[in-house]
Amino acid sequence: VQLVESGGGSVPAGGLLHLSCAASGDTFDQYAVAWFRQAPGKDREAVGCFSTGGKTLDASSVKGRSTISIDSAKRTVYLEMSRLQPDDTAVYYCAAAWHRGVPSTFCGLGYNQYDDWGQGTQVTVSS
Repeated sequence: VQLVESGGGSVPAGGLLHLSCAASGDTFDQYAVAWFRQAPGKDREAVGCFSTGGKTLDASSVKGRSTISIDSAKRTVYLEMSRLQPDDTAVYYCAAAWHRGVPSTFCGLGYNQYDDWGQGTQVTVSS
C-alpha cells in the first residue's frame, strides 16, 4: 500500500495537531497502521498504532494526548494530538503492516514491524 501524509506545518505550543495519511493501492482492512516520528538527531519513535480490529495503542510519550482513527471509506488514517510542546517537533510518518492472519487486537510500536511508509510530514511546534 502506498501512503501519503498531509497536514504538517507550524503549530503553536499548546495547540492541536491533525495529520492525515491517505492510502492507495489497497484498503486498510488487512493492515495495522501506525504513526511514528523522528526528531533531528534522534531515533524514529512510535506515536501509536491501530489494529485491524480497531484497537489502539499509544506510546508512553504521547499517552492521553493522541488519537488515531481510520476512515475506511476514504482510505485515510488520522492522527490528532493535543497540548503540543516543542519536544513534539519532528517529521511524522504513517506506516502500514500486512496483518492478515494476525489477531485483530494486535498492533505493534516497533518500526521494524512495518513495511510500507509514507514520505513524512514536518511538524514544528513553536513556543
